[in-house]
Order: sequence, then C-alpha cells, then structure tokens
Amino acid sequence: MSIESYAMELRGALHQYPNFPQEGILFEDFLPIFREPQLFRKLVEAFKMHLQEKFPNKKIDYIIGLESRGFLFGPSLALAIDAGFVPVRKQGKLPGKIASATYVKEYGEDVFEIQEESIPEGSNVVIVDDIIATGGSAKAAGELALRLKANLLEFLFVMELDFLKGTSKLQAPSFTLLKGQEEALSK
Repeated sequence: MSIESYAMELRGALHQYPNFPQEGILFEDFLPIFREPQLFRKLVEAFKMHLQEKFPNKKIDYIIGLESRGFLFGPSLALAIDAGFVPVRKQGKLPGKIASATYVKEYGEDVFEIQEESIPEGSNVVIVDDIIATGGSAKAAGELALRLKANLLEFLFVMELDFLKGTSKLQAPSFTLLKGQEEALSK
C-alpha cells in the first residue's frame, strides 16, 4: 500500500458538516477514522511511511502532540516509530517547570505549555496535530520545541485549510496527509 492509497481510503471516511461551527465553514470531521480500528491503523501507518521516506537515516526521538486532537494519534504514531510522546497542553495543565508560548485564536489569545525537562537538547522532534488553519497553535508549539533546543524536523497534519496559508508561518516543513480545503465554503 502507498501513502496515497491510504489517504484516499481515509478521506472517504470523513464526515462533512457545512456551516459548522459557523456560517461559511465546511467542517470535516476526522473522528470517524477512530471508530474503525483498520482505518486508525492506516492513519498511523501512512504517517509512519511518510517519516521513513522523508528521514530514512534519522532517528526521531519525540512526537510532540498538540492538545487536544494531536493526542488522538500522536502517542500511537510515537509507539509505531519507537519514539517518545510529549504533549503540548493548554495553560495550567502541566506540573513542574514549564515553558509557554502565546498564540492568537479566532476570538482572542491562548497559551500553550510544555514541561521543560520533557525533551533533551538536540533531540529530533516532529509536531503533530489534526488540522492546520491559520497556523497559530502549531507555530506556538514550534516555538516551544525550539526554546527547548530540539531539532524540529517537521510538522504533520491530517488536514489543512490551504486558503488560510497557515503552513507559511511554521518554523519547519510540513506534511498534510489528506489534501485540504483550497478555498472557503461559498455561502
């Protein structure tokens, strides 16, 4: 099987909801993938295959998953490639010494945090999340990885809202498994 064939099958499992959560947005729900073990396995396998092709001679030490949907498949991917998993959480959820980064959301600001001791300096890391829209939360996670002096190899996303150009803000290359929405939903 190829990454493309997995992607086609996974895309077919998505449910679409026009005008949710607000008018003009086409919400693509990828949660049905997790209801079917064979689809969930294919999601993880597709990302694993991509990482093996892109970094054939590099050990990836950690997968960094963004709260909350990066937690759905990030740990499984980490296990599949024999890497550790490190969560990036919303403010106030992690104990110990933390590093934080602020990002802009649709309706204000939010803060992401990571435990400072979670990633040793020089570690090879990949950041995962379900979707990239404007890129604010992913960029904040990238700032945290770089602040811990990790070697940020790539960002991985299940989907992308291409028309928002969020990947242009990121500190490393990105890979989107399921080709995203190239334009906004017409009303």
